[in-house]
Amino acid sequence: MEGLFQPMHLLVILVIVLLIFGPKKLGDLGKGLGEGIRNFKSSLNEGNSTSKPSSTTTTTTTPTTTTPPTAPTTTPEEKK
Repeated sequence: MEGLFQPMHLLVILVIVLLIFGPKKLGDLGKGLGEGIRNFKSSLNEGNSTSKPSSTTTTTTTPTTTTPPTAPTTTPEEKK
């Protein structure tokens, strides 16, 4: 025995999986796996791009407004 996964073993496993899930389900599983890997890679790239300072991005400041102070309110119990 040369190894655990010989080409003939892999072929038998592939046929069994095809019989269990069917060709349509295997296509859907492959598509979902591919989308998951793409999303994972894009999130890694987004994390790397946000951690590095970029000279092309500009920051804008928004003016802050202050609200005027309001008069204190009194309740009927405090008037007594």
